[in-house]
Formats: sequence, structure tokens, C-alpha cells
Amino acid sequence: MLAELNKRLQRLMPILTPLSLIVGVLLEDFGGQLLFLVPWLFAFMTFAGGLSLNFRGLRSFVKYPLVILITIAFLHILMPLWAYFISNLLFDDHLLIIGFILSVAVPTGVTSFIWASICKGNLPLCLSIILIDTILSPLVLPTLIHIAVGETVEINTMSIMLDLFWMIVLPSIMAVLLNEWTKGEIDRTLGKTLAPFQKLSIFLIVAINSSTIAPFLKNITWEIAWIIMAVLLIALCGYLMCLVIGHFLFKDYGIITTVVFTGGMRNIAVGVVIASTYFPAKVVMPVVFGMLFQQILASQFSRVMEKYKGKFFSDGDFLAEKPNI
Repeated sequence: MLAELNKRLQRLMPILTPLSLIVGVLLEDFGGQLLFLVPWLFAFMTFAGGLSLNFRGLRSFVKYPLVILITIAFLHILMPLWAYFISNLLFDDHLLIIGFILSVAVPTGVTSFIWASICKGNLPLCLSIILIDTILSPLVLPTLIHIAVGETVEINTMSIMLDLFWMIVLPSIMAVLLNEWTKGEIDRTLGKTLAPFQKLSIFLIVAINSSTIAPFLKNITWEIAWIIMAVLLIALCGYLMCLVIGHFLFKDYGIITTVVFTGGMRNIAVGVVIASTYFPAKVVMPVVFGMLFQQILASQFSRVMEKYKGKFFSDGDFLAEKPNI
């Protein structure tokens, strides 16, 4: 029963995610009273998603150091610069620019593993990128926020680092240790049991946090429409750039697929928690709107990768001999 519910929720995520946002906006007062639950929900969601991870994935750092370093550099250097360029070009509002940078500066999404698995990516490499990026997030994200904010808005960097530790790092480490201790059995038992509740937590987090942007959505303006379009453009460019980078640098379909999904997806819920906790509501808008396109773009790029594989690869052959990366 739970397995069937999980499958249905997975199929309906592109619909239920924006629907959750709408519900949160409509129930603005109710959602505002539940904001205290968000860090706990997110810690649970991270723990449930992390039950499929293990430390063997970290061995990929020895085998594919260049892939991992390039992916992390893309996530936390190239994409924040691209978001800054686009948002600065379209908007003369420092708070919005901070929101756009925050929306892409968060760690890669744990759900990228699901899409990499569906599209026959390199799963040990995917696990390695997720683990390493998650562990680095308490250092990387506050640094990027500090650079983006400057002196316009004061933030408590140590507080953000502690929040990231409790919401991401500690639950991930606990899940990985349990996976190792049970030799993967916990993922096949408890992991499958928690899977549908993990997705329900995503919807609840979106609904609760979207209540913070309700005042902006009650009166739709051209600015809000432009924000949504800019969020879509930046997210789409992330996937496309990863595909181009992977195509020219790695020549291995499994690696390219992994780079596309780990580089394209984000743990947006983390950004929403950080934005709604430490910044004015306007900063939250670009981050929350990113949830509208996360699963939709992932599903579309799974089709793109199938066509890409058919055009450039035949029977698992590579474009060229595998480079020593």
C-alpha cells in the first residue's frame, strides 16, 4: 500500500508541488503558525532520503575527482554568478538578487539520485557528490550568502551554519551510518516505509513556507511574473550547461547523466528555510518559485537524456575512450 502511494506521489509531484504552493498562499495565516515545524520536517526528509546513501559512494572521489570538483564548482561558483548576472540584469532590487543567488547556492538535491537512477547514471558518483556537497554546505552556503548580501542585510552566519548542520549534515550522517550498519537492509525496509512520508513532507514544507510570500501573490504584478520567468530561465540553463559541460569533458553517458541531475537539481527546501528565517519575505520569492519547476524540469530532462543517449551513444558505447578522470 505504501509502495503504491509512493509511486503515485512520485508521478504527481509536478502537479502537487505547485498545488501545495497555492494552498499555502490561500491559507496564509494557518501556514504562518506552522513555520516552527519546517526545520523538523526538513531534518526528517533529509534522513529518509539519506537512507539510500553509504560511504562507499565516497570512493568515487578517488576515481572521479575531476568530475566531483567540477560539479561542485558549477553548483557553488558558476551558477551563483549566472543567477547574479540574470537577476541584476532584470531587476533593480538587492533583496531579489539575494533570493536568486540563494536559490542556486543551496546544496544539490538528494532526489537527484532518483533521476540519475531512472536515467542510468553513475550512482556511486551521484552518491559521492550528494554526500560531499551536503557535508560542505554549512561552510559554502553561508560564505556565498555573505558575499551576496554584503552590508545591505545583516545575517548571523554561525546560526545559518548550525541550522544547516541540524537539518542536513546530522540527519544525513545518521542515515548513512544506519545504512552501513544494516548493510543496506534499512533502505529496503524503513526507507521504503518512509518514502511516501518524505514526499508528503516536501509538499507540507512548500505549503508552509509559501505562506510567507502570500502578500506578494495576492496582487499579481508584472514583477512577480518576471521573477517566475527568471527562475525558470536560470533553472533551465543549469541543466543545459551541465549537459554541455558533461558532453565535452567526460564522454561517458553515466557520468554526464549524473552531472546533469546533480548540477541541475537543488535542495530548494533548505533555501526556503534559510530565506524565510533570516531575510525579508521578498528574498523568499525566487527560492519558493524554484519549487514550481524542480520536478517538472527533471522529468523533461529525463526525456532529453534518452534522446541524447540515442543520438550519441550506441549499445553503451562511449563517444570516445573513457578519459582517466
